[in-house]
Amino acid sequence: MSKRFDVFGMCNALFDLQAEVNEELLGEVGLAKGGMTLLSDTEQKAIVPQVYRHIVNTESGGSGANTMIGVTQLGGSAAFTSRVGADEHGRAYRDGLAKQGVQPNLGEGGPGETGVCLILITPDAQRTMGTYLGLARHLEVSDIIESDIRASRYIYVTGYLWDTDTQKEAVLHAMETAKRAGDVRVSFSLSDPFCVYRHKGEFLELLTKYVDVVFANREEALAITDKETVEEAALALAEMTGGLAAVTSDKDGSLLVRGTQIVRIPVYPVAALDTTGAGDMYAAGILYGLTQDLPLSITGRIASYAAAQVVARIGPRLPAIDREAVEVIKRSS
Repeated sequence: MSKRFDVFGMCNALFDLQAEVNEELLGEVGLAKGGMTLLSDTEQKAIVPQVYRHIVNTESGGSGANTMIGVTQLGGSAAFTSRVGADEHGRAYRDGLAKQGVQPNLGEGGPGETGVCLILITPDAQRTMGTYLGLARHLEVSDIIESDIRASRYIYVTGYLWDTDTQKEAVLHAMETAKRAGDVRVSFSLSDPFCVYRHKGEFLELLTKYVDVVFANREEALAITDKETVEEAALALAEMTGGLAAVTSDKDGSLLVRGTQIVRIPVYPVAALDTTGAGDMYAAGILYGLTQDLPLSITGRIASYAAAQVVARIGPRLPAIDREAVEVIKRSS
């Protein structure tokens, strides 16, 4: 049966402020390099003036939204659920999704502001994030449009949504709705090593009970499985879910594991300028390939190509992707 959406995404709606900083300024700001730190309103308003003159780009973002936009850029269809404020950033966020072909399911409940993500990019192309969730942290069950989940082939949820009780309830409701539908698969990104460290036990339960496709990078995969190698970790994740594990490992490429099948995907060679959003676009490529019923080898190559295009520019996503290049990959064997 045809579906209205290929992917129904859920994550924090965040307005991105991207700044290029040196190691010294990053140290002064006090955020853990390469990770994501949750900030209070007071903390984010103290940091912004320190990096303001280094800001190079602003746009609506957030990990899950980047992935949904990636899905539509590749030729798929997507919806995105979160909360924003009734403010300028919130309006721009909604318009930004719609212009990229993503259906925005964005609540505006309660007083407060649209969330902000400070993305600090160092000369080694690493990204360090400080996130003020704003109204996104108040996502709740009533924000979930069940009919849109049932009208999707996959739902995609990020580990970033596991930081408030109302978000957890919304995630569980969405996953339960997908499972009850019977023909909607659940995909889940571990998102960040610090998410894994904070919520390891709960994430393990999600993986074994609900998840069909899991996304992780090397550090996340090793942390959640307690394995010593990426391959061992990927095999363990595939066993936990009974489905697909997609594990990235920077310059070593990525592994796609389903059961005992291991597909090694080489990194697509580009000059790295900014790793922000690379994992998000990689997930978009995998989800696109899965919804198009492509072989894992082709799916992985599309994901690698798409992620590389993001790495080769400043910012978390592309203005557009070369679909002809994607078609060439799809036709290859």
